[in-house]
Amino acid sequence: MRRVSVFGATGSIGQSTIDLLKRAPERYDVVALTGGRNVAQLARDAIDLKAEIAVTGFEEALPDLRAVLAGTGIEVAAGDQALLEAADRPTDWCMSAIVGAAGLAPGLRALRNGGVLALANKESLVTAGPLLMAEARKYGATILPVDSEHSAVFQALVGEDIQAVERVIITASGGALRDWPLEKLATATVAQASAHPNWDMGQRITIDSASMFNKAMEIIETKEFFGISPDKIETLVHPQSLVHALVGFVDGGLMAHVGPPDMRHAIGYALNWPNRAELPVERLDLAKIGRLEFQDPDPVRWPALPLAGEVMRRGGASGAMFNAAKEYALDLFIAGEIGFQDMAQLVTKVLERHWAKSAEGHKDAVIPLDDVFKADQLARRWAREAVPLLRK
Repeated sequence: MRRVSVFGATGSIGQSTIDLLKRAPERYDVVALTGGRNVAQLARDAIDLKAEIAVTGFEEALPDLRAVLAGTGIEVAAGDQALLEAADRPTDWCMSAIVGAAGLAPGLRALRNGGVLALANKESLVTAGPLLMAEARKYGATILPVDSEHSAVFQALVGEDIQAVERVIITASGGALRDWPLEKLATATVAQASAHPNWDMGQRITIDSASMFNKAMEIIETKEFFGISPDKIETLVHPQSLVHALVGFVDGGLMAHVGPPDMRHAIGYALNWPNRAELPVERLDLAKIGRLEFQDPDPVRWPALPLAGEVMRRGGASGAMFNAAKEYALDLFIAGEIGFQDMAQLVTKVLERHWAKSAEGHKDAVIPLDDVFKADQLARRWAREAVPLLRK
């Protein structure tokens, strides 16, 4: 049996992972499940999967978790240190699906087990890509991408020489507001930005899809994970969300990964790698689909995309600053304190301040984890200070 843990078990990626684990319980020995405030769901899954330990990231939620799991024999714990200790428990396979920069440290600790880290936490590569990849090499661990786009690129590259890659095309649905007139975007509400036409995801990632910050993060991830030059990474808007990525080779050929908008495909590929296994996902009827649509993204509508290009060019702590400012701006939008378009303005102001003050060293240098966290906190402070300057 494979020893597995799921970090971020109560989120959308975590629940899709647990769905697959529950379909073949005889194959997995579940070590740790971690979640947030939804302790009822966390406890149910821990009981169903006979987990060794259930951890909530919020210490105030510990009494409720302890009460629900009393008498089950399942250990309970809470807080950041408990997450790290859970990550230290030996596993063969670990899902990293904690949302936000909070997922970086547990993922780094899990790499020490030398197994597979299934990486759904975008922030890890965006904020500390060189560090994460260096740690994987140090401990002989394997990182497998779980974003549908990066899983698609990974699969297209099986058996191929990375030196023969001419370009990588990451597709984007365009999100909930892709057909809105530009002049209307400023009025978009949280509910409107949260209604994705194709994917069933959490609120934060769905809003990031509408603003294209999600895609901007994925562009940076592509560079960090595959070591591909930024000038070889392209983005296409693909409303149907069926072609997840394409890899173009020096001979002019394109290798595309096509599948339904169901995260269990990418999760299942990582869970069963290096083999393939039957998955409970829709089989596409291409004749019924009829046609696939693509268009170039508008940088005016989605300013997050050119920002990602500049982040990759600048390197250093730019990724950590970019992500922290984005997270802070998203919090403000969800709270109703700024508008939809204000998010990109706020991130831009933080990055411009960072670039004006910083003298980056080697752009692909490994930045220590403490420095990543310092950049994260500084970016959030600068974002707070920049809010009154919006639209000025």
